[in-house]
Amino acid sequence: MARRRPPSRHGLVIVDKPAGMTSHDVVGAVRKRFDERRVGHAGTLDPDATGVLLVGVGYVTRLMRFLSGMDKTYTCEVVLGVETNTLDDSGVTVATYDMGHVALEQVREAAVRLTGNILQVPPMVSALKVDGRRLHELAREGIEVERQPRPVHVEQFLVEPTNESNVFHISVEVSSGTYVRSLASDLGRLLGGGAHLRRLRRHSIGPFVEAEAHSLDEVLLLSPVEALRGMTSVTVDDDVAAMIRNGRQLDAPDASGPWAMVDASGALLAVYELAEPGRAKPAVVLAEAVA
Repeated sequence: MARRRPPSRHGLVIVDKPAGMTSHDVVGAVRKRFDERRVGHAGTLDPDATGVLLVGVGYVTRLMRFLSGMDKTYTCEVVLGVETNTLDDSGVTVATYDMGHVALEQVREAAVRLTGNILQVPPMVSALKVDGRRLHELAREGIEVERQPRPVHVEQFLVEPTNESNVFHISVEVSSGTYVRSLASDLGRLLGGGAHLRRLRRHSIGPFVEAEAHSLDEVLLLSPVEALRGMTSVTVDDDVAAMIRNGRQLDAPDASGPWAMVDASGALLAVYELAEPGRAKPAVVLAEAVA
């Protein structure tokens, strides 16, 4: 059997995902554009959602786990008075409520109650696994299972009016793992009825913002070091670089970590993390320095 050729292009692509594509579809399009098989994404976006999606190419796929846990910002519209089985406008209506009396200030007060450290029940349409099955797979079969609330953090939850009755524009900054559709549903519940979201757009993931996101026809391949721009970078000499390539532990650069270890030319060698006080161990060592 022929061996698959090793990747020859490495970097990060910041995609402005269009509506109507899954995150997996985007990965396929990036594979074709850069003629690389080794491609993966961080931070799944629903098919109907748009905005920032991070895609790693080549050896950068090994770094995507460091990008998945960053805070994210979103905007969407919340439609009060209508619940759907998917908590967004792609689903079918399962309940309606008379919420024409709800005022802007009431919505804002409810949003305050959903700000800070909260417990959130993952929706059935999520990719979380229960007993080895993804929730959205079970949901498609009409099966609903009990989900345990999970702690998440909502740093900001802003509400503005729109020109439509019972429709409000929201902007949120949330921790990784927060479901905005669940925030919309919980908002409706706190207001004495129900709600769903529409027009969800992700504006940022950590330091990666929509101003640098491009359509699939125009995406750029950023350097591997750029993929770790939110991480402390440590430049090492040739002797230490040789130790890194051999996976050796090092003195920790400081008390925190992880660290992006780069050589004198600025090429990425590895990511190190704290092993014990004062010592750092390799989390990912790249097969070669990638610039």
